[in-house]
Amino acid sequence: MTAGAADRSGPPATPRRPETLLLMNDRTLRTQFGPQELARLHAAASIGQPLSAADLESAAVRARLAEAEVLITSWGCPVLDTHVLQAAPRLKAVLHAAGSIRGHVPPAVFDRGLLVTTAADSNAEPVAQYTLGAILWAFKKVPFLAMDARRFREDWSYVHERGELSGRDRTVVLVGFSRIGRRVTALLRTLDLARVLVVDPVADPDEIIAAGAEPAQLAQALPQADVLSLHAPELPATRHMIKAAQLAALPPGAVLINTARGSLIDTAALEAACRGGLHAVLDVTDPEPLPAHSPLYDLPNVVLTPHIAGSLASETRTMAGAALTELERYAAGLPPLAQVTRQLLTVQA
Repeated sequence: MTAGAADRSGPPATPRRPETLLLMNDRTLRTQFGPQELARLHAAASIGQPLSAADLESAAVRARLAEAEVLITSWGCPVLDTHVLQAAPRLKAVLHAAGSIRGHVPPAVFDRGLLVTTAADSNAEPVAQYTLGAILWAFKKVPFLAMDARRFREDWSYVHERGELSGRDRTVVLVGFSRIGRRVTALLRTLDLARVLVVDPVADPDEIIAAGAEPAQLAQALPQADVLSLHAPELPATRHMIKAAQLAALPPGAVLINTARGSLIDTAALEAACRGGLHAVLDVTDPEPLPAHSPLYDLPNVVLTPHIAGSLASETRTMAGAALTELERYAAGLPPLAQVTRQLLTVQA
């Protein structure tokens, strides 16, 4: 290269600092954006006042929206409908610092051709960890025996009443080879404790096999399940995919785990199956929370947790970090890492 050519190339371009507005409620902002995240935000973007908003009614927020090139969204974000988009003529990207975008990104966003990204990969980590813990405890019926202990006290004869208590030679059926399903598969194969069957009609069977699991049809897999763990997205096609017939197909002593969405299971069928002895660990329900009269609250073979498997408290800063990485890449002209398209929303949350 000649000296003249080198001179013309000049130094590397400095990344732009696009005008950026955060759309989330105050609690989410305080939780997700600590000093480190705020420092990254101010380094990567041009930020005005107010920094963040949960609604778009005030004149100050509307003025910020009119200038914004990037929105970073999270819990508490208003729906980005046509009315909002018309007020944001310079908008080019919506970077979500949480999981599913369904609640606030309607088709109008894609009609406009905006870049949309998600931090769902980061949110998958704590869900997979919760699921792994639930599976390992399910093998020995730990949470159910713990509840039995309060009733039987000095009499340990109850230990034989909940089926085989073993973590060896078990079969785990995962419904959904999603971000979370893939991580759970990897964790189980690392421990080498269980045979893993994966039910997912849109997943590549070769990818399932490469992950160390076996592709299966739901009807074939259910009678083999020592543990059935749900990781499918909430779609019209997956609503009540687990009904009375599917629950009846599970073998005695099986444990159902749901960390996905409550609507995947017919609640009336679930209540009947659990009254009949099915063990269940439910982090999500339909409705959520369950009404006070639900029998699931009182059954010793059911564990209910209040939708805690996903990112909470300091865990959510990992998702903020993922959104900030997308912002930095966008400002530098680099491709996104986790883009969401209209087509992807037909098969994922």
